[in-house]
Amino acid sequence: MAADGKFLIDKESPIPLYYQVKQFLVSKIKAKEYSPGDAIPTESELCEMFGVSRPTVRQALSELVNDGHLVRMKGKGTFVAYPKIDARFFKNLQSFNKEMREKGMEPSTRVICIEMRTDETAAQILGLPAASPLIYLERLRYADDMPMVYLETYLPYERFSALYEVDFSVNSLYESLDRLYGLPIYKVRRNFEAVLPTTKEAGLLGIKKTQPICFVTTIATTDQNEDVEYSLARYRGDMNKFSIELYREP
Repeated sequence: MAADGKFLIDKESPIPLYYQVKQFLVSKIKAKEYSPGDAIPTESELCEMFGVSRPTVRQALSELVNDGHLVRMKGKGTFVAYPKIDARFFKNLQSFNKEMREKGMEPSTRVICIEMRTDETAAQILGLPAASPLIYLERLRYADDMPMVYLETYLPYERFSALYEVDFSVNSLYESLDRLYGLPIYKVRRNFEAVLPTTKEAGLLGIKKTQPICFVTTIATTDQNEDVEYSLARYRGDMNKFSIELYREP
């Protein structure tokens, strides 16, 4: 640090100023001086700290976001990124809460909406007439207060009307199906693709509309071969990664 309180930047060096700022912040992150979830100084504060222009700071921050070191949250600031969570739902059936706790993170759920509605696509997937009433459950799931996945779920209302009274901010859907109806989920079929979020999805997940997400659809089936749940999930691309194990056929 220089005598005037600014961090040393060599303006005579052939190394670009933005890169020097970037490397300084990377060193702080690696040294755990900035820990995952910590807010970093604002752009104006960084300009003052290094004695450089705002475009220089913005370029450094943009590269750190692109490299996965930082995440931006609308209206809140820029934070040190958590290591990407290796979601295991392509390997086994496990609740979100249990998986996050096993990774040392505290899960929570915000129920945005639960209501009865019709949806022709969901009804068809669940093998029901197009106008059948469905339970529509809309949730936002967090890990350590960071939004991780936005989830919409459809279930047959007449078949599972008791679920309408469950508090899904603290209860697992699959555990509730097992507890109330004796119906453990036996298998699921999942498809995923990389997409850009809608304005609503980006707002809920705290990301930009230009930031890709992983869109996952799920159809859950009981051991009686009954399709009972259809869900659409949007996972933050900067906070999640997915592993799949493949085996050679005998």
